[in-house]
Amino acid sequence: MKKVIAGMDLHSNNVVIGVMDMDGHRLASRKLPCELKEVVKFLTPFKRRLERVAVESTYNWYWLVDGLQALKYPVVLANPAGMAQYSGIKHADDTNDAFFIAELLRLAILPTGHIYDVELRPVRDLLRRRLMLVHQRTALMLSFKSLYTRTTGQELTLSKLKGMEIKAAQELYEHPANQLIAGMQIKHIEQLTESVEKIEKAVLGSARELPYYKKLATLPGVGRILGMTVTMEVGDIKRFAAPGHFASYCRTVEAKRMSNNKKKGENNSKCGNKYLAWAFVEAANFARRYDEQCRKWFDRKVARTSNIIATKALACKLAKAAWYLMAEGTDYDPKRMFGQPAKTQ
Repeated sequence: MKKVIAGMDLHSNNVVIGVMDMDGHRLASRKLPCELKEVVKFLTPFKRRLERVAVESTYNWYWLVDGLQALKYPVVLANPAGMAQYSGIKHADDTNDAFFIAELLRLAILPTGHIYDVELRPVRDLLRRRLMLVHQRTALMLSFKSLYTRTTGQELTLSKLKGMEIKAAQELYEHPANQLIAGMQIKHIEQLTESVEKIEKAVLGSARELPYYKKLATLPGVGRILGMTVTMEVGDIKRFAAPGHFASYCRTVEAKRMSNNKKKGENNSKCGNKYLAWAFVEAANFARRYDEQCRKWFDRKVARTSNIIATKALACKLAKAAWYLMAEGTDYDPKRMFGQPAKTQ
């Protein structure tokens, strides 16, 4: 029985499927609505010989990949950032794109992405929504402080703002319009704070059950929120073969193109996980403030470079250390991260 493979070019309201055999001959293609039953109906005649199905990793891939996996289809997630067709191609359309994905899969050169655990993925996404709410709350706080400074010429401390009630906020101003917006902003800040706390409680319950969370808590600069973020974003640390691979995924390594020991340009600095990138930079900022060895290492680095480069370098060391904690199940050891301290005469 001759094996076949399929590529899927996924859009917001339709999916184009291309099926080919292992010799590269195109067998069938179809443009279908984003409905699982329609996709399965088209694939059913090929299911027994289907070697692999590649789905393009767009923003709306969950329903398709999860649905096909539940029906025992061998699915892989195609990474569009790593796929580039010949720029001089004369004609290209969605059908051609679907077969292009299938062709890369047939040649075993398709760049793939990680399919996160279907049970933990909603929890991870919930934590991502928390960050969005925190940004909204911060924007409201800055707006409130700006209004107060414009109308009074004075500064309002963040600690005072966080403890302020609606009535007290309105009493800061005489004009009814300012009173209205001040009251509304305080109300929205309180509501966002309540939502953030609910999310943190829900995510913490899941994160505590995972072995990575306790190990990451021993890493300098990593507290409850950053521990939850790293734990939920990593998923399975085994998908990273080495600490350098994990550090690259966390965007803590320099993205540059070298040739003959000369810099020839920049590579894709956005390749990786932006949430892990944020988490380890935050951890580096906390570590250099509250951990003595991290602070000493940072000070030596910043004396030779700059604050930004030193922070990113410390974030890289923390990311590599985190890989060892998760992959080997060990606790943080500063000697492995910084080496043995120099002996004093």
